[in-house]
Amino acid sequence: MDAGAIGAMIPIVALSIPIVAIWTRHQQKIAEMNVKSTAEATAEKAAQYSSRVTDLEDRVRVLERIVTDSGYNVATQIEALRDQRKVEQRDSGVPLTIKQGETTE
Repeated sequence: MDAGAIGAMIPIVALSIPIVAIWTRHQQKIAEMNVKSTAEATAEKAAQYSSRVTDLEDRVRVLERIVTDSGYNVATQIEALRDQRKVEQRDSGVPLTIKQGETTE
C-alpha cells in the first residue's frame, strides 16, 4: 500500500467507528424493547393461568365437599348432572342428516 491509500483509509476508519457505535446502540435498544414486550406478555399469561388455576381449585373444593359430605347422595347428583347434559345436548341443534318437521305429501 502506498502512502495515498493509507491516507485515504484513515478518515474512512475514523468515520466508521461512530457509525458502528450508533448502530450497536440502536441494536441494543431494539433488543431491550423485545425483552420488555416478552416480559409483559409472559406476565399477562401467568396472570391468566393463575386465574384459571384458582377457578379449577374452587371447582375441586366443591366436588370434594359433595363427595365427603354425608348428607348428599353422590349417585343422585351424578344422575341429575347426566339428565341436565341430555337436555343441553338435545337443545344444541339438529344434525344435518335428520330432517325434522318436513312432511312429504
